[in-house]
Amino acid sequence: MDDPSFLSSSAGSSQSNPNRRPIKMRSTRWARALAAAFAKFGVRPNQVSLFSVACALIGAGLFLTEAFGPGSSWILIGAAVCIQLRLLANMLDGLIAVEGGHQTKLGELYNEVPDRIADVFFLASVGYASAHAAWGVALGWSASVLAVGTAYIRALGARRGAAQDFCGPVAKQQRMFLLTVGSLGAAGEHIVGWPRQSLFWMLVIINFGTLVTWIRRTLHLAKRLETAS
Repeated sequence: MDDPSFLSSSAGSSQSNPNRRPIKMRSTRWARALAAAFAKFGVRPNQVSLFSVACALIGAGLFLTEAFGPGSSWILIGAAVCIQLRLLANMLDGLIAVEGGHQTKLGELYNEVPDRIADVFFLASVGYASAHAAWGVALGWSASVLAVGTAYIRALGARRGAAQDFCGPVAKQQRMFLLTVGSLGAAGEHIVGWPRQSLFWMLVIINFGTLVTWIRRTLHLAKRLETAS
């Protein structure tokens, strides 16, 4: 099932392009083999990008069910799985496109827009599921705005000819990691009967960390623009 040419070309190109988000898992053999298998069966990167939105929509639905319906640990575990599937899709679409040679003229659009939609779906819905009323909802929506803002600064820098800035401390992968931890923590709170706190405090951390990320990327871009000839 593995495509030898696909596997041999992936490691180098995954790490050498400064405009690709650095993901260590991208160079692992299992990830490249999975991408090669999808490409062999005709799955295209734009389809994988849309799948990431479907994962976010389902995950958001689970968080809203937790907020307004009969919450349970299984609902939150399911939401955590959706978050990780979104990240897996984000990695595989790039592998199939670049290493698999299936880039399209609309690839950049499919790469960026679904990511922003997924960020808003997840972060906003977690605010409702955090069980902290208006404070939680406000944190969920503010995290959404900050996440889209950091991506905008990165894209603006790329449009100005700078390499894309993926610096943190809370870029996309870190945001989704924190949401996953918060979801699993909230599932544990259900099991032991504790008040729900995990999602709320993860949103606090995400807001603060993403704000710092926004400021760092803005300062980096300002420095590059000032020194550009």
